[in-house]
Amino acid sequence: MAPSAYKLIAGDFTPAPSLLPERVVDFDAVTEFSSDLGAIGVVVTSDGELPVDLGADRDALAAAGFDGKPGQTLLLPGAGLRIAVGAGAAAELTADALRDAAATAARAAASAARIGLQLPDVDGIDPETIGQVVAEGVLLGRYRFTELKSDPKTTALAAVEVLVDASSVSGVTAGIPRGVITARSANLARDLTNTPPGYLTATDFADFAVSVADTFGLQVEVFDKQRLIELGCGGLLGVNAGSAEEPRLIKVTYTPNGDSTGHLAMIGKGVMYDSGGISLKPSDPMHLLMKMDMGGAAAVFGALTALRDLNSSTTVTAFLMCTDNMPSGSAYKLGDVLTIRGGTTVEVKNTDAEGRLVMADGLVLATEEQPDAIVDIATLTGAALMALGPATAALFGNDQALVDQAKRASQVTDEQVWQLPLEKKYRKALDSDIADISNLGGPYAGATTAALFLNEFVGGLPWAHFDIAGTMQSDADDAWRSKGATGFGARLLIELALGFEPVP
Repeated sequence: MAPSAYKLIAGDFTPAPSLLPERVVDFDAVTEFSSDLGAIGVVVTSDGELPVDLGADRDALAAAGFDGKPGQTLLLPGAGLRIAVGAGAAAELTADALRDAAATAARAAASAARIGLQLPDVDGIDPETIGQVVAEGVLLGRYRFTELKSDPKTTALAAVEVLVDASSVSGVTAGIPRGVITARSANLARDLTNTPPGYLTATDFADFAVSVADTFGLQVEVFDKQRLIELGCGGLLGVNAGSAEEPRLIKVTYTPNGDSTGHLAMIGKGVMYDSGGISLKPSDPMHLLMKMDMGGAAAVFGALTALRDLNSSTTVTAFLMCTDNMPSGSAYKLGDVLTIRGGTTVEVKNTDAEGRLVMADGLVLATEEQPDAIVDIATLTGAALMALGPATAALFGNDQALVDQAKRASQVTDEQVWQLPLEKKYRKALDSDIADISNLGGPYAGATTAALFLNEFVGGLPWAHFDIAGTMQSDADDAWRSKGATGFGARLLIELALGFEPVP
């Protein structure tokens, strides 16, 4: 029997303090470390002055193979566990570099429950931002999904002290809560995405969303198979046809306490496991990762859990389109025609191009809410991975002002995106002889033709699309990206909602 949703998302850091109060991490900005810390990370730049209490000079560090490059660590001599953590050139010590250094330090001190972090002098970064990015780095870097291990051999993080000068204490202290909240959201998205498909079905996801809705000030409405039939969501139902598990459409709404300054719709792809259907994927490592094909839905839900705590004034209506895609005697077939919500017919030319089918229903439902703009996020195409690699997501849109807002949000969170062209000349590749459109656009520009397909269903509203097929997971620990699901998009969507301005 699968564990409860409560157990599934426990992880190393609580998704909600009221759910797991004993797992809340105690963060403090201090001018002097406590004596009971298990480890202290000392952030060291590759040039400039070294901390006077470091216990080693540049020559000694170099002799040990440490020159302060980002990601480097070195166990320092002396009493207690002290770790030098590289941060790069002092002149390039940005907020992103601090976040990365904090993540590296927290991971290097994985055996310690109480850790300290000593920062170098930082010019040009306000203390509140320092507090936020350090909190994010520590909690994102320390993350591990160990819920299904019999003996995880991990140490839960209990306390973090950030050593700063007296003039910065209040500012750093003020910034820490925001970083804790955004990291909590990303780690929740990671937990959901890392969970095996047998433990987290579409129904389980819906049950979990309902169970924590009040905790985060959200309204959740769940649409089961019969209601989806009544809505005419042929894309989601078609993809689900081969599965023994029912689909779920999870509608999640955040409403600000005060006046709303805008209405943003979000759609997340929630394919809980993607076998490819009749167009079966090869049995290779990428197939193993297809439990993460619901990373877009996880990112959206994670983002919404932060909005009340961060006092967002943007109303957000989200649609999580959840099913698995399986081959069976009842599965949808190549050549089938599905009818999307609203009546558009789609010829199926590949059952592994299923994400755009479930997203189409969500996009149409979003337009019916009459939002100011629509944003979707999906592990959509291998073409995006091939074009941009595992560190950068593809970004498309039909309104440059909205796309620019998305870019700014990504720059704040260091979740890299690159805008690719929504080239209308390629639209004809989606033409069908027997239906309004087909779900596959040929061998070239696959990320673009997938985006063009989605664009057919946004009703002309301002729209942006994130293709996170490449960024959904990391093969190894990399700064704030812990091995496994990255939670990519959760913090980005939070930032986008917080700063959202309706497009004129």
